[in-house]
Amino acid sequence: MTRPSSARHQADTVVLPPQLFGSVAYYTMMARYPSAVIDTSLRYDKRFKSVHRYSIADTAGVRTLTVPVSRPEGGFLSGKLSWDDISVSDHGRWWDVHIHALETAYARTPYFEFYIDRFRPLFSPEQKTITELVLEADAIIRRTLGIDIAVTTDIHPDSVADDFRHTDFAQLQAPCPYWQLRADTLGFLPSLSILDLIFNIGPEAPLLIFNGKRPDFANIEATS
Repeated sequence: MTRPSSARHQADTVVLPPQLFGSVAYYTMMARYPSAVIDTSLRYDKRFKSVHRYSIADTAGVRTLTVPVSRPEGGFLSGKLSWDDISVSDHGRWWDVHIHALETAYARTPYFEFYIDRFRPLFSPEQKTITELVLEADAIIRRTLGIDIAVTTDIHPDSVADDFRHTDFAQLQAPCPYWQLRADTLGFLPSLSILDLIFNIGPEAPLLIFNGKRPDFANIEATS
């Protein structure tokens, strides 16, 4: 049984949407629960961009990176598709674009060289669904942050869970400020990918994830 995101008492499980390199707020929320469900069977909605899009900070400010996706042949009726049905496209050699963007944005951060090799295998022309890519990235992120919880893609019918599947975490701010390379010129940018946190503060990232203020259920607006 899932509860709406306006519920005030925490359950044992949180149900989240698939998010590629999700925001700091996304992983702060996940870390507050003993278990999580990443519901990859959510209905495909092309407006829900954060499934295959994430934001970083480059020299000019916030930059959004998108993994191109494609629907299966005959899948023009998107209402019948789930995100599990959506494939990663090789359009524009996105993997080279993303790696170059990350190097440009974060090569001068203290921990980029230490962590980037963990993520490099994700940036490849290998054929897979977008949810497979999301789950591969999520596993690396959780290992890096020490989020040692049970994560599945299926909701157990008897579980009591807090449901955030329709929350746009890409719009939520980090629970507290942290050091960013270009804060002197850009100010603190609060709604970036978890990669920004990892590359900027490295081993201190788990301290913010586990000790930062937990997002308030009542102040999170679910999308419909």
